[in-house]
Amino acid sequence: MTEGNFVDYIKVHAKSGNGGKGSVHLHREKFVSKGGPDGGDGGRGGHVIFIGDKGLWTLYHLKFKRHYKALEGGGGSKSRSTGKDGSDVYVKVPLGTIVKDDESGEVLFEITEDKEEVVLLKGGRGGLGNWNFKSSTNQTPRYAQPGTPGEEGWYLLELKVLADVGLVGFPNAGKSTLLAAITSSKPKIADYAFTTLKPNLGIVPYRNFQSFVMADIPGIIEGASEGKGLGHYFLRHIERNSTLLFMVPADSDDIVKEYDILLNELEKHNPELVHKERVLAISKSDMLDDELISEIKETLPKDIKTLFFSSISEQGLVELKDVLWEQLNSEII
Repeated sequence: MTEGNFVDYIKVHAKSGNGGKGSVHLHREKFVSKGGPDGGDGGRGGHVIFIGDKGLWTLYHLKFKRHYKALEGGGGSKSRSTGKDGSDVYVKVPLGTIVKDDESGEVLFEITEDKEEVVLLKGGRGGLGNWNFKSSTNQTPRYAQPGTPGEEGWYLLELKVLADVGLVGFPNAGKSTLLAAITSSKPKIADYAFTTLKPNLGIVPYRNFQSFVMADIPGIIEGASEGKGLGHYFLRHIERNSTLLFMVPADSDDIVKEYDILLNELEKHNPELVHKERVLAISKSDMLDDELISEIKETLPKDIKTLFFSSISEQGLVELKDVLWEQLNSEII
């Protein structure tokens, strides 16, 4: 989907370079009128290489350049000189990019590390020069191999945002407000549904100069896994989050029902998502008094950590960060 300068799905064409042809050459110099064959091999064609770049967060930079072609290898020359290898083409992509074959839909590889390099298409092999074919029965071969052709095809690039914590909730649950309150991110905030039309990332500062990354995903509605609303475009981004923060506003008609709907939509999209670490947070809790909070606590599920907070009054934000940090590091401790 595309919104503004956020692009998380794009199709590109790539072609590696052809291998250079081998040389047909017979050695000649002063006083050597009939030297043997000395034609060199051709150089290999250029590769098409994908490289991870942590400075990128969208595929937008590929939107206006969708064709990538590496150069062909140089031809061999005399004195068994090998031709120059074709220049490789590097395609920078954000971390979390999946590359698929357009025709079959097969996942070829994923880029998850900064500066990680994966060769998508190898360049063609350079042809052998005629000196390789010299034998006792053929002293002066006058032929050489052509280089092998490069590979080409169309490929789908799909981005899954990499973040430690993913915010899951209905539209207007206060996800963007929370992100703005505890990070330096400035997402669009307004009093209407579907304000967020793209994932927003923010770095949450924590104690002792530590931090973690939080992602605000567009709001999910019932039926999102089947294509309703906007959330289904971004459900795949949640797959890369270590911990899911379910947010339900305090003024919801039925907090437990809303949580169950969100959990059900994730399970329909990908059953493995329900096995991730989860926290249930009741947002906009500044409108509740202690008595109401106690009553609501009695109705909340017992198999998940729950807490109350308010981004506007900053109530419970420190506790929220503590709980999230504990969840993120629970396997390490």
